Amino acid sequence: MRKNMVAGNWKMNTTLPEAQALISEIVHMVQDETTGSPAVEVVVCPPFPFLLPVGKLLQGGQFHLGAQNCHQKASGAFTGEVSAAMLQSVGCEYVILGHSERRQYFREDDELLSQKLKAALAAGLKPIFCVGETLETREQGDTFKHLEKQLKDGLFHLSNEEFDQVTVAYEPIWAIGTGKTATSQQAQEVHAFIREQIARAYDAKAALNTSILYGGSCNAQNARELFSQPDVDGGLIGGAALKSRDFTDIIKSF
Repeated sequence: MRKNMVAGNWKMNTTLPEAQALISEIVHMVQDETTGSPAVEVVVCPPFPFLLPVGKLLQGGQFHLGAQNCHQKASGAFTGEVSAAMLQSVGCEYVILGHSERRQYFREDDELLSQKLKAALAAGLKPIFCVGETLETREQGDTFKHLEKQLKDGLFHLSNEEFDQVTVAYEPIWAIGTGKTATSQQAQEVHAFIREQIARAYDAKAALNTSILYGGSCNAQNARELFSQPDVDGGLIGGAALKSRDFTDIIKSF
């Protein structure tokens, strides 16, 4: 079911004491500064070693625990890897898959990601599946062609029932960590295109029910304008998720 969502991707940051302090601040600030029924679902994705202690500090139905990645196999001799079942067993509900950094630095392609999606769903996790284009791709006018391929090859092999569990995140790679941000109009244009592709691959109901997040340098200053767009259902937040004041303000932007 389509919902407003803010997901914080902490990446490879914080020590355990810092992680515990950060999430405690966020939880208390959100509880103190918001009233009534939550307008947004909040997903917190700390590094693997901190999933259990951070998860214990998440309070209330608004907050959910997520992981930043998982392996495509259920178990086996894969030193240093973490399976979807392991994540589920420590309280994870969500897992980020296909993040641009995983695609770039770890050479994860759509075929591998399709396997990871299946593994995550089999373990009862809800994937946040990332797609996005580089500056070169955008300048060449190939943004839509590139996104269409990523969606088709990496995601659209799922059944309708499986796809119902997926959240899509659009990452304009040229805007991640650069301080550049897609305008609200640019974000809306791409999000509407993604929703159109979902309707073609599945049906109008699936497209209407899918949450699509924006993941390119979203911050406390631009979140409200971005989230006001009809096809932008929230954000996948990087750097601003490490600052309790900024992350809380983003959550309050709905």
